[in-house]
Amino acid sequence: MKPGSHPFAGASMRLFATWIVFTALAFAPWTLLAGDKTDKNDDKVDHRVHAEQRIKKMHAKLNLVPTQEEGWAKVAQVLRDNAQVMDTLTQKRVDHAKKMSAIDDLKSYEEIAQAHLDGVQKMIPVFSDLYDTMTEKQKNAADILFRHGKHTKVSHHPEQRQGS
Repeated sequence: MKPGSHPFAGASMRLFATWIVFTALAFAPWTLLAGDKTDKNDDKVDHRVHAEQRIKKMHAKLNLVPTQEEGWAKVAQVLRDNAQVMDTLTQKRVDHAKKMSAIDDLKSYEEIAQAHLDGVQKMIPVFSDLYDTMTEKQKNAADILFRHGKHTKVSHHPEQRQGS
């Protein structure tokens, strides 16, 4: 088998690239956003608020039935827990932005990126359990929701990026 010819290689690389772009865009600018403002809450992105919005949107789009609500509650709790962790870490990053060395900044970014990965790893089994109970129509809705949510399409081909 030729390198890169595995059927999941392209999808895996796109998912990984999307994750890298997301984390870079979502967390790298925190030191820049911290600026000179005295009220740090003006700069804060509340991941918990975003998570609650995402939970409501996902629940509505998935058209879950009462027997699936227990599984959904587990998914929603993981989303809330992950949001709490991200809020704590990003606020810590903002609070220390002016005092961080380049190494401290990289370590802070690593901590956030690792927390994001840990959160995804926690989400996979609980969402998988729910997904297994879904009808084909619900699975299709979930597939579209995850495929076309707020993810950015990333091209790995420079000729496709030109002019964008």
